[in-house]
Amino acid sequence: MTPDNTPVSPILPGAWLGMVGGGQLGRMFCFAAQAMGYRVAVLDPDPASPAGTVADRHLRAAYDDEAALTELSRLCAAVSTEFENVPAASLDALARSTFVSPMGRCVAVAQDRIAEKRFIVAAGVPVAPHVVIESSQALASMDDDAIAAVLPGILKTARLGYDGKGQVRVGNAAEVREAHASLGGVPCVLEKRLPLKFEVSALIARGINGASAVYPLAQNTHRNGVLSHTIVPAPDASPALVQQAQQAAMQIAAKLGYVGVLCVEFFILEDGSLVANEMAPRPHNSGHYTVDACATGQFEQQVRAMTGMPLGDTRQHSPAVMLNILGDVWFPCAVGEAKPQKGAAPVPPPWDQVAAMPAARLHLYGKEEARVGRKMGHVNFTAPTLDEARAAARECARLLHIATS
Repeated sequence: MTPDNTPVSPILPGAWLGMVGGGQLGRMFCFAAQAMGYRVAVLDPDPASPAGTVADRHLRAAYDDEAALTELSRLCAAVSTEFENVPAASLDALARSTFVSPMGRCVAVAQDRIAEKRFIVAAGVPVAPHVVIESSQALASMDDDAIAAVLPGILKTARLGYDGKGQVRVGNAAEVREAHASLGGVPCVLEKRLPLKFEVSALIARGINGASAVYPLAQNTHRNGVLSHTIVPAPDASPALVQQAQQAAMQIAAKLGYVGVLCVEFFILEDGSLVANEMAPRPHNSGHYTVDACATGQFEQQVRAMTGMPLGDTRQHSPAVMLNILGDVWFPCAVGEAKPQKGAAPVPPPWDQVAAMPAARLHLYGKEEARVGRKMGHVNFTAPTLDEARAAARECARLLHIATS
């Protein structure tokens, strides 16, 4: 190890790797690391966490528990995380005695929309016009004309917002003030709503030695702020746009000094221009297709990056569609109803019929309770052509009563 605990040679299979966070991304990391011969210790307080139930060791403690962090760093040659809301201070504490990828400062940038936007701009990548609202007092002193310059807009909490949470659409200054109060007066970003054509995400991996590997550009569709499905390669993206998005993601990673898997989401506007929306310092929902459609899946790539192993081939061998599975599919609505009846019992979806589809690969996350809106799994569809993969995804969505448009 170097003074900053960077491995001077690859960490080889047989070693212990650490994962802070016990959700589905951590679970899929465990599978990839164990398949390569590593052992995994997961730090997560939930005794039924999806990753903890499959890990070689589960440290059931809070993410800032000093004893658990000490044990994790003692046991593991390298540690990663599966979500950006883990305390950056915990990653910094781990980094004092073991290698951490990504570093706490990288995660800290992604935890705060204000810091994130400033960083992305500093990396030379455009973002949507916006104003920062640090407090209720700052908003009260803000000129209505300054607010109007980014309206109509979306008011987003600076921290702890995800999957559409902590976001309010606003059309005038009065609505901004009302929405800010409803969000608790916390620091926010007021972002201008732009004429959106479609959304894409660029997934890359960056190694300890600075080498980068980039995946094909993915095109995403969201419903109610949650990713619904991903199509790869992005059908509406020109070669020039693909290159621009991938290059922007690599610029951000390089400026961060990033090690690991990074996803950057972009809005493509009606005029064909690109603006960065946000970044995720981890494998991403829109990258799930890589496990079945690429030579190296994103979770294996996460293992390779954090251990100093050579990055894997990102070549896509099959066109693919990823369909997100929420807990809603356990609660099918009656004809004419917009949502399940209150107190309705969950009904097991017809997984046998999904498994019978030649193009489908089912991935469930091992969560004990299905709830409306909860991420429960996904289905990857691969086929000789993108049209065939898309047709299979539409048929599966019909079977599971999932709206895709």
